[in-house]
Amino acid sequence: MDVLVLIDKLDDTIHNAKVVPLTDTVRVDKEEVYDILDQMRATIPEEIKQARWIVKERQEMLAEAKREAERIVREAREEQVRLIGEEEIVKQAERQAEEIIEDARAREREIRLGAEDYADDILNTLEVNLTKFIAAVQRGRDRLQGREEAEVS
Repeated sequence: MDVLVLIDKLDDTIHNAKVVPLTDTVRVDKEEVYDILDQMRATIPEEIKQARWIVKERQEMLAEAKREAERIVREAREEQVRLIGEEEIVKQAERQAEEIIEDARAREREIRLGAEDYADDILNTLEVNLTKFIAAVQRGRDRLQGREEAEVS
Protein backbone atom coordinates (compact mmCIF):
# COMPACT_ATOMS: atom_id res chain seq x y z
CA MET A 1 0.00 0.00 0.00
CA ASP A 2 1.19 3.51 -0.75
CA VAL A 3 2.45 5.54 2.21
CA LEU A 4 0.31 8.52 1.22
CA VAL A 5 -2.84 6.35 1.31
CA LEU A 6 -1.86 5.14 4.77
CA ILE A 7 -1.23 8.72 5.90
CA ASP A 8 -4.70 9.68 4.66
CA LYS A 9 -6.16 6.65 6.45
CA LEU A 10 -4.45 7.65 9.71
CA ASP A 11 -5.58 11.24 9.28
CA ASP A 12 -9.18 10.07 8.64
CA THR A 13 -9.05 7.81 11.70
CA ILE A 14 -8.00 10.68 13.92
CA HIS A 15 -10.29 13.20 12.20
CA ASN A 16 -13.33 10.92 12.56
CA ALA A 17 -12.52 9.88 16.14
CA LYS A 18 -15.01 10.51 18.91
CA VAL A 19 -14.58 13.87 20.60
CA VAL A 20 -14.30 13.90 24.38
CA PRO A 21 -17.04 16.31 25.53
CA LEU A 22 -15.90 19.76 26.70
CA THR A 23 -12.30 19.18 25.50
CA ASP A 24 -10.25 19.38 22.33
CA THR A 25 -9.17 15.77 22.64
CA VAL A 26 -10.42 12.75 20.78
CA ARG A 27 -10.63 9.03 21.47
CA VAL A 28 -9.10 6.74 18.87
CA ASP A 29 -8.81 2.99 18.67
CA LYS A 30 -5.20 2.43 19.67
CA GLU A 31 -5.02 -0.89 17.81
CA GLU A 32 -6.28 0.71 14.60
CA VAL A 33 -3.64 3.45 14.82
CA TYR A 34 -0.90 0.90 15.56
CA ASP A 35 -2.09 -1.22 12.62
CA ILE A 36 -1.81 1.76 10.26
CA LEU A 37 1.63 2.65 11.64
CA ASP A 38 2.77 -0.96 11.15
CA GLN A 39 1.60 -0.82 7.55
CA MET A 40 3.56 2.43 7.08
CA ARG A 41 6.68 0.82 8.50
CA ALA A 42 6.28 -2.04 6.04
CA THR A 43 5.74 0.31 3.08
CA ILE A 44 8.60 2.77 3.62
CA PRO A 45 11.43 0.23 3.07
CA GLU A 46 9.90 -0.60 -0.33
CA GLU A 47 9.99 3.06 -1.34
CA ILE A 48 13.60 3.26 -0.20
CA LYS A 49 14.35 0.17 -2.34
CA GLN A 50 12.76 1.94 -5.29
CA ALA A 51 14.92 5.01 -4.70
CA ARG A 52 18.04 2.83 -4.55
CA TRP A 53 16.98 1.11 -7.75
CA ILE A 54 16.58 4.50 -9.42
CA VAL A 55 20.07 5.55 -8.31
CA LYS A 56 21.46 2.26 -9.66
CA GLU A 57 19.64 2.78 -12.95
CA ARG A 58 21.06 6.29 -13.17
CA GLN A 59 24.57 4.97 -12.64
CA GLU A 60 24.05 2.33 -15.30
CA MET A 61 22.71 4.94 -17.72
CA LEU A 62 25.73 7.12 -17.06
CA ALA A 63 28.09 4.19 -17.58
CA GLU A 64 26.32 3.28 -20.83
CA ALA A 65 26.50 6.90 -22.01
CA LYS A 66 30.22 6.98 -21.23
CA ARG A 67 30.82 3.71 -23.09
CA GLU A 68 28.85 5.04 -26.06
CA ALA A 69 30.79 8.30 -26.02
CA GLU A 70 34.10 6.42 -25.83
CA ARG A 71 33.05 4.18 -28.71
CA ILE A 72 32.07 7.19 -30.81
CA VAL A 73 35.33 8.97 -29.99
CA ARG A 74 37.31 5.82 -30.81
CA GLU A 75 35.47 5.46 -34.11
CA ALA A 76 36.04 9.12 -34.86
CA ARG A 77 39.77 8.76 -34.24
CA GLU A 78 39.92 5.61 -36.36
CA GLU A 79 38.09 7.44 -39.12
CA GLN A 80 40.47 10.36 -38.78
CA VAL A 81 43.52 8.10 -39.16
CA ARG A 82 41.97 6.30 -42.13
CA LEU A 83 41.25 9.55 -43.94
CA ILE A 84 44.81 10.88 -43.67
CA GLY A 85 46.18 11.22 -47.18
CA GLU A 86 45.78 14.03 -49.59
CA GLU A 87 45.73 17.51 -48.08
CA GLU A 88 42.05 18.24 -48.74
CA ILE A 89 40.98 14.84 -47.46
CA VAL A 90 43.05 15.35 -44.30
CA LYS A 91 41.40 18.69 -43.58
CA GLN A 92 37.96 17.22 -44.16
CA ALA A 93 38.73 14.25 -41.92
CA GLU A 94 39.89 16.49 -39.11
CA ARG A 95 36.74 18.59 -39.31
CA GLN A 96 34.51 15.52 -39.31
CA ALA A 97 36.39 13.89 -36.45
CA GLU A 98 36.10 17.02 -34.32
CA GLU A 99 32.40 17.29 -35.09
CA ILE A 100 31.88 13.64 -34.15
CA ILE A 101 33.84 14.12 -30.93
CA GLU A 102 31.87 17.24 -30.06
CA ASP A 103 28.60 15.48 -30.91
CA ALA A 104 29.63 12.53 -28.75
CA ARG A 105 30.52 14.82 -25.85
CA ALA A 106 27.27 16.75 -26.24
CA ARG A 107 25.28 13.52 -26.37
CA GLU A 108 27.05 12.09 -23.33
CA ARG A 109 26.49 15.35 -21.46
CA GLU A 110 22.81 15.39 -22.47
CA ILE A 111 22.27 11.76 -21.42
CA ARG A 112 24.11 12.30 -18.13
CA LEU A 113 22.15 15.46 -17.29
CA GLY A 114 18.88 13.77 -18.22
CA ALA A 115 19.67 10.80 -16.02
CA GLU A 116 20.64 13.07 -13.13
CA ASP A 117 17.44 15.12 -13.53
CA TYR A 118 15.35 11.95 -13.61
CA ALA A 119 17.00 10.57 -10.48
CA ASP A 120 16.67 13.94 -8.73
CA ASP A 121 12.95 14.12 -9.58
CA ILE A 122 12.33 10.63 -8.18
CA LEU A 123 14.36 11.34 -5.04
CA ASN A 124 12.53 14.67 -4.62
CA THR A 125 9.17 12.86 -4.85
CA LEU A 126 10.34 10.37 -2.25
CA GLU A 127 11.51 13.22 0.00
CA VAL A 128 8.12 14.97 -0.30
CA ASN A 129 6.30 11.72 0.49
CA LEU A 130 8.49 11.07 3.52
CA THR A 131 8.00 14.65 4.72
CA LYS A 132 4.22 14.23 4.47
CA PHE A 133 4.47 10.92 6.29
CA ILE A 134 6.49 12.45 9.12
CA ALA A 135 4.07 15.37 9.38
CA ALA A 136 1.09 13.02 9.53
CA VAL A 137 2.74 10.90 12.18
CA GLN A 138 3.56 14.03 14.20
CA ARG A 139 -0.04 15.26 13.89
CA GLY A 140 -1.25 11.88 15.09
CA ARG A 141 1.15 11.91 18.00
CA ASP A 142 0.17 15.49 18.86
CA ARG A 143 -3.50 14.52 18.86
CA LEU A 144 -2.80 11.44 20.93
CA GLN A 145 -0.66 13.52 23.30
CA GLY A 146 -3.54 15.96 23.70
CA ARG A 147 -5.88 13.07 24.52
CA GLU A 148 -3.50 11.63 27.08
CA GLU A 149 -3.13 15.00 28.78
CA ALA A 150 -6.92 15.36 28.91
CA GLU A 151 -7.32 11.87 30.43
CA VAL A 152 -4.70 12.64 33.11
CA SER A 153 -6.53 15.88 34.11
